[in-house]
Amino acid sequence: MTANKMLHAVYRVGHLGATGKFLEALGMKLLRERDVPSEKYTNAFYGYGPEQKGEHFSLELTYNYGVESYDIGTGFGNFGVAVEDAHTTVERVRQAGFKVTREVGPVKDPTGYKFEIIQRQQRDPLCQIMLRVTDLDKSIAFYEAMGMQVLRKRDNPDYKYTLAFMGFGPEADNTVLELTYNYGENTYSAGNGYAQIAVSTPNVYEAAEQMKKVGIQLTREPGPVPGIGTKICAVRDPDGWKTVLVDAEDFEKEFEE
Repeated sequence: MTANKMLHAVYRVGHLGATGKFLEALGMKLLRERDVPSEKYTNAFYGYGPEQKGEHFSLELTYNYGVESYDIGTGFGNFGVAVEDAHTTVERVRQAGFKVTREVGPVKDPTGYKFEIIQRQQRDPLCQIMLRVTDLDKSIAFYEAMGMQVLRKRDNPDYKYTLAFMGFGPEADNTVLELTYNYGENTYSAGNGYAQIAVSTPNVYEAAEQMKKVGIQLTREPGPVPGIGTKICAVRDPDGWKTVLVDAEDFEKEFEE
């Protein structure tokens, strides 16, 4: 599954308008929006460039009518944003009225999700998602089965944690997962805010069979999404973090509507 690409991350927010202003303070733009009154929710996609063909990673915000807060849990870490000047970016977020949790470091959106501000050059500034895991080797094996590679690994015995950065290509050109293992931690709460990542794949049915062959159980068998027609399947890693595999051709058709 080497042709797979990261598409977007899905998470629930309590204030769609305020969250949009926060992301705009980070330099993102509203890429598309869809309101589904019959199901009482709205989706808004934000990012730094076009989503087509996985060119840019995006954030899919889900606002459920009337729900103003979520439990983010202890397992989700942060979204990483690469910028040329961290001080300028953090100050822009502060001036927009949002919380800076450390100088110069993470900033928080209105729902409480952390965004790590990283000073470095990056083609797509939405550069990483940090998730905490309880068994790093098992997590690495899971994402390798999906076609990702370990791009780099860092152990920090002094602070008792190990990081593994995984992705479908070089870190400078791809959004990656930052898996964090804290020594001795064997449980985290997932909360009900962060939902999943979406990954495009050339053939959902073949991808599903490959996952099954290595012992990974599907949480959703491959097939079209009712009302949309896009073919997907879904899996969860050893800690329960969800990945939805999306048919690449079907995903492109969503932009033709």
